Amino acid sequence: MTRTPRLEIEYCTQCRWLMRAAWTAQELLTTFQKELGEVALVPGTGGVFEIRLDDELLWSRKESGFPELPELKRLVRDRIAPGRSLGHTDRAAESPSG
Repeated sequence: MTRTPRLEIEYCTQCRWLMRAAWTAQELLTTFQKELGEVALVPGTGGVFEIRLDDELLWSRKESGFPELPELKRLVRDRIAPGRSLGHTDRAAESPSG
């Protein structure tokens, strides 16, 4: 039985990115504990680090580097809980840089 929404983190085993993938999964599960149905860690090769939500590619390391967690949380939130505030994560995005 697949629970939805399903978030998938595919990581490169050759690069030893399991800990990064597990930490990312932990952070997303902590933030979206009521909204996410499942988070899966998917072993891969060739430098892959991709994050998908219900088969939609949200992030690819090859295209954009590793995601910053606040940005990734906003991407996930915008799809599964658009009206929800992310507290300090949202406030940090609104602050002027400089």
